[in-house]
Amino acid sequence: MKIFVTLASGMLLLAASTSWAEVYRHVDAQGNVTFSDEPIKGGETVKVKPVTTITLPKPEAVSEPRKLREEVEREGASYASLAFAYPQDDQAFHSGNGTVTFEVQSTPGLKAGHKYEITLDGQPVGQSTSGSVTVPNIDRGTHNAVAHIIDRNGVQVKTGQPIRFTVHRPSVAQ
Repeated sequence: MKIFVTLASGMLLLAASTSWAEVYRHVDAQGNVTFSDEPIKGGETVKVKPVTTITLPKPEAVSEPRKLREEVEREGASYASLAFAYPQDDQAFHSGNGTVTFEVQSTPGLKAGHKYEITLDGQPVGQSTSGSVTVPNIDRGTHNAVAHIIDRNGVQVKTGQPIRFTVHRPSVAQ
């Protein structure tokens, strides 16, 4: 577990550090496109979209499982419900670029320090305090999504019912 947390933290730091770097694009006389992190004469700066970040549990937060379990049960019990408002279970829709905006609601609303987290096909894809998480470039096909509420330590305290949805996207042949 310790190795997993260390590896995941390192990957997040690496991803975050690349989002701070400038990216430059240059097209030469033959039409070849080159991207670089160093300015190229005649090149242009490329705006890079921000990297999605996920809060992982701190090692000290998961080091005492009994205490953690009691805290999760206490905090999770304070939420009566957690569900997707959009998309609905078994919904199918067209999304040319594969972007899906998930809308999540809880009763009561989020407590201070808590966030909504969306997992798509078992992988965390975004967090929000507003209840709206936009995920770009989802592959076409059927997917499973689950909404969670996480505390300030990144520990899941409440999990909603999973949903399935299908994204239709044009293929190269169409």
